Amino acid sequence: MRTLFILILALSAAGCTRWSLDHHLNNAYRNYERGNCQQVMLELSLAERKSRSRAYLQPEISLLRGQCLERQALFVDAAQTYEFIISRYPASEYAFRARARLETLQQLGHHHPAGAVKAVSTAL
Repeated sequence: MRTLFILILALSAAGCTRWSLDHHLNNAYRNYERGNCQQVMLELSLAERKSRSRAYLQPEISLLRGQCLERQALFVDAAQTYEFIISRYPASEYAFRARARLETLQQLGHHHPAGAVKAVSTAL
């Protein structure tokens, strides 16, 4: 009987953690739609803390963080976040989206890939 109680308690705790994680992600998306990036960043940080054992959620969290950074005109940070997704999760749907965001940033003149940077001449 005691073993059964411990097993039920452990399973319910795992379920609560998942519910809490989903709650924070949902709040982050709601706040993103409202344009409240400060609250998005807070919710994403809370979700990240809950998702340490669920690495498959990291690219989704990072993509939303990058989009919020773009809204705040922090284009370099957003580009680095997208590059993180691409390097760490290259075959994921989020890497595909991150590549598209990088391409858009480049077309808008907000991102210059390392290979495309021109050397500036300082000749007098």
